[in-house]
Amino acid sequence: MAVNSSMVPIGTPAPAFDLTAIDGGSLSLDDLKDSPATLVVFLSNHCPYVRHIEAGLGALAEDYGARLSIVAICSNDSVHYPDDDPTHLAEQAARAGFTFPYLLDDTQEVAKAYKAACTPDFFLYDADLRLAYRGEFDRARPGNDVPVTGASLRAAIDALLQGRPVPEEQRPSLGCGIKWKPGNEPG
Repeated sequence: MAVNSSMVPIGTPAPAFDLTAIDGGSLSLDDLKDSPATLVVFLSNHCPYVRHIEAGLGALAEDYGARLSIVAICSNDSVHYPDDDPTHLAEQAARAGFTFPYLLDDTQEVAKAYKAACTPDFFLYDADLRLAYRGEFDRARPGNDVPVTGASLRAAIDALLQGRPVPEEQRPSLGCGIKWKPGNEPG
């Protein structure tokens, strides 16, 4: 079932995290604090909405390089959705050309703190780690003929990096709902 992102208020500070990466390392929000822009994206491997744009996200990361810190987080219940376990996420990262850290939110507390609702769910922060953009990657969806370009997210990143206001019109992301562990659903 398709779910829209929750559209957290612009200016909200990025919630802290310290998570294990799929490669066994770890990363915290503090590790990203010196970046001019930081993108936190909630992903999964099994979701057709993520699969539809994943190569485009890999290309976006390559295009922006060191000007943009990116971190992906998988908060899905990998017991009931084994395609979202670390091995399968590593396969996804290789397939999509992800060059950024992919983290595991096993407790799902980080997803709750960010008010993440779906995969993909994008949160772009400025140099002060204040929310500047939350919304769609672009207008492409599985089953439509819109090319995957990342146009919506790229416009926000470009504005942020150039010191211009991020476009006010921001459309929610659309994707698979986060797969909460039984009894762990947000209230």
